[in-house]
Amino acid sequence: MDFLDKFIFGIYPYIILVIFIVGCLVRFEREQYSWKSDSSQLLYRGQLRIGNILFHIGILGLFFGHLVGLLTPVIVWDTIGVSHSLKQIVAMSAGGAMGGLCFIGLIILIHRRFTVDRLTQNSTWRDKLLLVWIFITLCLGLSTIAVSAQHLDGHEMVNLMTWAQHVVTFRGDASDYITNASIIFKIHLFMGMSLFGLFPFTRLVHIFSGFGMVTYINRKWQLVRPRS
Repeated sequence: MDFLDKFIFGIYPYIILVIFIVGCLVRFEREQYSWKSDSSQLLYRGQLRIGNILFHIGILGLFFGHLVGLLTPVIVWDTIGVSHSLKQIVAMSAGGAMGGLCFIGLIILIHRRFTVDRLTQNSTWRDKLLLVWIFITLCLGLSTIAVSAQHLDGHEMVNLMTWAQHVVTFRGDASDYITNASIIFKIHLFMGMSLFGLFPFTRLVHIFSGFGMVTYINRKWQLVRPRS
């Protein structure tokens, strides 16, 4: 188990990082026509709006919540007077709220994708795998709330923060801080990291296109003339 922990939480993150960066660059270079979200609205509009909105609000909230929560140095929270216990309670509450929205939206999207014949026939195995993978990762994440509620001292949370910060700063002892974590946290982290490995090969790449909205909003008007 010690070797497995060192590999998954000390080496595996960098393998995923290489796959993420190289995969995205290669796909953008070779398959730009596939760089899209593959909207299913034209095939079936039912429940798409509510499912899409809830899912995206939830998933974005979870992403930025994890980003800030894990990568903000502990000393920053200590300096501004936020106790470890309070931060854990806030993280559990915010994560539960955003996770709940994401869960409802994802259930709606999965129901559409797997029960509507037109969507099922026009969905790739990657589309289905992605939805199922996110769903399992989300359920594991929500399960960690129950585990965290059993100890509100913030100790395990600080270890998870230290692990993440040591990974992004390329320190070799990162896995040492995850060894004693609950198995639920470990599986959740593995699934979450692996999601970035799936990123270049699925419709998730359309996230990068969102950064182009700034130039899209400021672009010049297009003149469209009717046929004479």
